[in-house]
Amino acid sequence: MAIPLAQPTEAAAEHKAVKKQIKALKKVASTGQLDEAGAAELKALKKKAKALKAASTQLGDSGASDGGEATAEGPAPGKAGGKKKRKSDAAAVEQQQQQQQRGEGEQPAAKKAKKGKAGKVGAEPIPDTSVGGMAVVGDRQLAASRPPLVKALYSEAAEVAVMSDADVAAWRKERRTAVEGSALRPITSFAQSGLDPKELHATRTFAQPSPIQAQCLPVALSGRDLVGIAATGSGKTLAFGLPAIRHIRAQREAGSASGKKPVALVLAPTRELALQINAVLEEAGSQCGVSTVCVHGGVPKRDQLQALRRGAAIVVATPGRLEDLMNDGACKLDEVSYLVLDEADRMLDLGFEPHIRAIAGKTRADRQTLMFSATWPAVIRKLAADFLCSPVKVTIGSQDLAASHSVTQVVEVIEDRARDARLHDLLQQHHKSRTNRIIIFVLYKKEAVRVETFLQRKGWKAAAIHGDISQGQRTAAVEQFKSGKVPLLVATDVAARGLDIPDVEVVLNYSFPLTTEDYVHRIGRTGRAGKTGHAHTFFVGANDKPRAGELINVLREAKQAVPEELLKFGTTVKKKESKLYGAHFKDVDHSQKATKVTFDSDDDE
Repeated sequence: MAIPLAQPTEAAAEHKAVKKQIKALKKVASTGQLDEAGAAELKALKKKAKALKAASTQLGDSGASDGGEATAEGPAPGKAGGKKKRKSDAAAVEQQQQQQQRGEGEQPAAKKAKKGKAGKVGAEPIPDTSVGGMAVVGDRQLAASRPPLVKALYSEAAEVAVMSDADVAAWRKERRTAVEGSALRPITSFAQSGLDPKELHATRTFAQPSPIQAQCLPVALSGRDLVGIAATGSGKTLAFGLPAIRHIRAQREAGSASGKKPVALVLAPTRELALQINAVLEEAGSQCGVSTVCVHGGVPKRDQLQALRRGAAIVVATPGRLEDLMNDGACKLDEVSYLVLDEADRMLDLGFEPHIRAIAGKTRADRQTLMFSATWPAVIRKLAADFLCSPVKVTIGSQDLAASHSVTQVVEVIEDRARDARLHDLLQQHHKSRTNRIIIFVLYKKEAVRVETFLQRKGWKAAAIHGDISQGQRTAAVEQFKSGKVPLLVATDVAARGLDIPDVEVVLNYSFPLTTEDYVHRIGRTGRAGKTGHAHTFFVGANDKPRAGELINVLREAKQAVPEELLKFGTTVKKKESKLYGAHFKDVDHSQKATKVTFDSDDDE
């Protein structure tokens, strides 16, 4: 294979990029998910890296020497740098295809953003480990053998196109929106998305898009991979759901989808969140022939198997049950070209990552991938890179750990034994009507049972949801809470993420969670859809002091009062621990060779 020679600095930079791609493919190979095409690609990349390394050391200012397979193509450079070398026809075609996939909205500013010079969000960009427009985790053979995908589905409306850069900047500043990797302007009405009335059925009662919808709809409809970071209750489900419906219809029209197998796959970390997403997407697709099925654990497989046999364009799933159905041959993902990870930080946590890799590895590598979450820790950014291709990042608010500014936060440092009596006092204060909805979060399943029993003995109407009860009981408890029949819900963190229960006025944290990210998600159950809320948190110093520093930062960022008792535990933010290897875990680049270390012997002294 002939590789066009570049100047030494260019060759070194390209060599570094190729090494990153090799590292990413090796990581996939270690999980057993690398197919034959991927193995061949890894071999070719290793060969290219060797040639580039030779080129970076051999090339001089006035020219280059041939080494191995590194042969110059086209005219040699002159003494002053010469003419730029022509790209090979294959490279030119590949570049043109990638440009078409990005859609019409990619302007020069977007290219600068990819270099880190524009669209900063306040942290390092997501590294791009994709190869040739394909995700590292995915089936390349499917992408090569199946009909090409239709991704570019967005045409900017005239009223959006006339927005000046100053108008866009003012809009984003007012809504605390930051965009990295795209110059697409936000829309100010759903009609400007270009979706037809049937596809916009679920938005018929909304006056205008929420900030996350206004900026993400153009990006997702243009076919780009996307990371959306926004507080819970901000409308993320429709931000990925509406483009999913349009994507599915486009693949059917182009013959890329058969109409029986799923085209879109949405993964969620909990059963409750999966059911909630399913309900939203069912309504959204009801007028345009896009059906949805939800698969999750805790219930028999029979009904889910029957629904899959009837055919569904969208599958909403929890990873464990989906893997079971895949292993049974009941759910095939070879036509999935639109993948969504909701609550992606939890989905890519060390406990979920192997399952997500196994599932995504059965989908097309040239798919469109979207990730949404309220928090985006640095460790998750690295993991996410294997699933994404040149993603656009949209952040509403802060991408650092931050709570909703519509929630009043009160933190009370308290002794463990005093919590029951204080909880009873707070309910008398915040639940005088005995009809308003309040969620009481606890840490453990046994604690949920104990607190539920305590409240019922005190005369309060309360129900509990946790992992030790059946899915039917969990669903019944949530429905009773939504209807107001039982206005107090005692819950472990199964209800902390993504669960949309309207008009929750107060969140009481009886126990502080194990991570401050979960604290942010918990209090996000109130103050939703433009309303205000109240969160009261018990902080037991003996148990919770390692998280004091992060909690203080969250309170300060939201301009909330920080109690003096909390400050006594210190403001240091402790290093995140690896869940498998503890605090001393270090992310090591296993592709690097060991360095030989020699020591002077005693005889030489």
